[in-house]
Formats: sequence, structure tokens, C-alpha cells
Amino acid sequence: MTATALERAERRKAWAFALPGLLWTALFFLVPFAYMVAISFWTRQGREIVATWTLDNYVAFFQKAHFFKGLVVSLEITATVTVISVLLAYPLAWIIAERVPKKWQRFALVMAILPFWTSYVVRSYSWLLVLSKGGVVNQTLLSIGIIAEPLELSANRTGTVIGFVHFFVMLLTLTIYANLIQLSPNYRRAAADLGANAFQTFWHVVLPLTLPGIMVGAFLTFVLCIGDYITPQILGGNNELVLPQVIMLQLGRRADFPMAAALSLVLMAVVTLAYIACARWLKMERT
Repeated sequence: MTATALERAERRKAWAFALPGLLWTALFFLVPFAYMVAISFWTRQGREIVATWTLDNYVAFFQKAHFFKGLVVSLEITATVTVISVLLAYPLAWIIAERVPKKWQRFALVMAILPFWTSYVVRSYSWLLVLSKGGVVNQTLLSIGIIAEPLELSANRTGTVIGFVHFFVMLLTLTIYANLIQLSPNYRRAAADLGANAFQTFWHVVLPLTLPGIMVGAFLTFVLCIGDYITPQILGGNNELVLPQVIMLQLGRRADFPMAAALSLVLMAVVTLAYIACARWLKMERT
């Protein structure tokens, strides 16, 4: 068999292995996505969905304040959560990678991801018990006399941010740790030989080289946070709705599927823009 024939055989074998995955993706992602795009241009009239092609749903997103405000609130919460999570996760990842003995690093990582072993909904309700007016935090602060009245830590944006940060610090720790352990000690030795102190070495060498790990974790945090509906619903209450909550209201209370589809596509467009902005750093291997 010639080299060309072998290449063709290998190519056919590769397509045969990939075909089930491609069919699954086409059937359960591309087809539903195409239908969602189409329905976003339809309208709901009374109880009927009319297949008339119009931009009314997208115009309504900008004209009706509660739709646009939902996106703004989502972006504000997501940005806050991402920044706080990065600031907390980087020192934790650095301590695990640089200060914990290698034989204990795997154990430390398991402890770091331990919260992921429980259900997402259970973790949110657990935080509600901790942050409520009669929860552990308020009761402790009241008992030692630091506060006179319970703090408002739940059913608002503070509760949502605390819950999100707890979830995503662990995710960011993993991505940053994976980048830190790939960093050769020769970089720091070279910087020290050139006269750099510890801060200069970190700022000019370590931080730029670990930026891909930070950006991968930050992007994953952004995607998961901006599209989440459960945590804002449980910890944030209904006083300040994020866009996924607004979408759920269109589905659950108004049965306005065209408007919900349009809002979902707006959310996907925001995530796509975030990906484009971060694309140059979204890699874990070091070149």
C-alpha cells in the first residue's frame, strides 16, 4: 500500500471515529440553535407564536429598561466576581505550587476542589443558611458585639457575589496552578542574575508568563457566571434581576419564547465578544 493510500485510510478512520460526536453535536446543538435563532425573529401575539420575520424582539431589548438593565446587572456582578476570584485564587495557587511540598500538592488540590463534589444547588442553599439574618455570620458577629443589627448579606447582590466567588475561586486556582507548575525555575534564576528583586521578578517574569492560566480561569468564570440562573435566584432574591432570570421569566410566566430566544442570543453575543477579547491568552501550554 502506498503512502497516499495509507493517509487516505487513516483519514477515513479518523472521520469514522469523529462521526458519532459530529452527529450528536449537529442533532443536539446546531439544529436547536438554528431553531432558536429563527424563533428569535418571530413574535408572540396573544397566546400564539406567529412566524413573521421581524426585529421587534431585539428592538424591545434596547427600548424596555428592565431587559437592558438585566444585562448591565449581569455584567456588573460577573466583573466583580471575576476580579475578586482572581485576586483570591492567585495567592492560593501560588502557595500550593511553591510552598506546599510536592508530595502534598495533590492532596491540597483535592481539598481545594472539595466543594465541587456537592451539588451546585445544595451549595447555594448552604450559603443562604450561612448569610441569612439568623445565619452563622450574623449570629457570630452579634454574639461578640461587633454589630448591633443583623447585616443584609443575602437576598441582594452581596449574597450573589459571595456565593459565586466561593464557587469560582476553586476553578481559578486550578487553572493558575496548572500554569505555575509549568514555569521553569530558570526564569527566576535568570532574573535574579540580572539583578531583579523578588517583586520585580514576579511582576516582570512570573505574572506575564502565568497570564494564560489567569485568563483561561477568568474566561471560564465569566462564561459560567454570566449565564447562571440558580445562584442569583437563591442568594440574590428577586430585587435585582440578572439577564438569565429575565429570560426565565419570559419562559415561565409569559410563555414568550421569541423574546426569550432573542435575549439568549444577546447573552451569547456578549460571551462571544468576551472570547474574542481573551482569545490570545486562552491557552494552557507554554510555547
